[in-house]
Amino acid sequence: MPMSDNFKKRLFPVLQDIVAHFGTPFHLYDEAGIVETGHALKEAFSASPGFMEYYAVKALPNPTIMTIMKNLEFGFDCSSVAELCLCRSLGATGEDIIFTSNNTTTEDFSAAFSDGGCIINLDDVSLIPKLPRVPELICFRYNPGSRRTGNAIIGNPVEAKYGVSHNQIIDAYRRMKQMGTTRFGLHTMLASNERNHTYMVETAHMLLDLAQWISAELDIRFEFINIGGGLGIPYRPEDLPLDLAAMAKEINDLFTMFKEKNSYTPKLCMESGRYITGPHGVLVTQAINYKDIYRKYIGVDACMSALMRPGIYGAYHHIDVLGKDPEKSPLEKIDVVGSLCENNDKFAVDRILPKIDMGDILVIQDTGAHGHAMGFNYNGKLRPQELLLNKNGSVERIRRAETLEDYFATLTFQKDTLII
Repeated sequence: MPMSDNFKKRLFPVLQDIVAHFGTPFHLYDEAGIVETGHALKEAFSASPGFMEYYAVKALPNPTIMTIMKNLEFGFDCSSVAELCLCRSLGATGEDIIFTSNNTTTEDFSAAFSDGGCIINLDDVSLIPKLPRVPELICFRYNPGSRRTGNAIIGNPVEAKYGVSHNQIIDAYRRMKQMGTTRFGLHTMLASNERNHTYMVETAHMLLDLAQWISAELDIRFEFINIGGGLGIPYRPEDLPLDLAAMAKEINDLFTMFKEKNSYTPKLCMESGRYITGPHGVLVTQAINYKDIYRKYIGVDACMSALMRPGIYGAYHHIDVLGKDPEKSPLEKIDVVGSLCENNDKFAVDRILPKIDMGDILVIQDTGAHGHAMGFNYNGKLRPQELLLNKNGSVERIRRAETLEDYFATLTFQKDTLII
């Protein structure tokens, strides 16, 4: 199953008590599972000197979760000023942070260079003049053009808005070297939720070959290559998990061969988000309506504003009905829906689930990444609270639910009128 048995064993026996105390809906995250996955990633790449995971803040930008990452000695991958501010509020600084943005403003770069700075990962050569000063260390995001891709979230690199093209990449590094930059990194991000480990191995191979070519052309060395994130998780019960051990061994072997050819090796970096926290989060919601027209619907007290992946991607999230075993309970084919005035506000379509009664608790799995973080306020819907199931078994609120006062706050402002 997508949700680990250990997570279920810790959560399900106490979930009614949690609901009674905190109310629904809420996202809940499992500290023990997050830490276990983080340690497994570090162990897999322990043979790679200097290996660094930069947690993708966009996946779950909550300071409590980010503190867990910091305790794992992970850095942070940021793509906005708000994410930079979050990281710095936790004490992250300098090369603890990599700033990978696109369509970046001069103001964004000024923020990136302030307060101890960070690693600047440029998305395009046109951004070079926007840098407030020449950084000692620079990285470029590489877009190789035509290449096999395993999913539709990023799509074909040729059609993606991200990165420096192959015919621009040499000149990009040449310009920065001529401007005075002395340290260099190389980055790409070509997949999302990729469970075929060979794709990530091919990505590492591609970047190492590129690093060798650029190094020979410009007489520079790369301190690191960053293969990006995109490590996938099995959302469906029948999905096979990523073979992390095989991926790590094959990538480590590539780095060993690079060192034999070049007498040095760059550090390996990656920026996983979903892989670290995705399986260790759930959206807990309660059945509040039953509708039987041309098809059958269960209405719940959460909506797409709390989890938009099914609506925008058609993404599958497995659902459990607390206390009802699908092997033993009567079953019903239903859509599980929220209350937005949008017909794609559905968590499940034509899903076979145990027959649901009003008040039943539904557990929507694998929301620990790109769940709460992608929330929005259409129809004035308010994003729910976030909870953490601690390793000691206690449950704490780590973000309160939004209020109407939050929603209307931007309507209190100093009037300003331009008369033309």
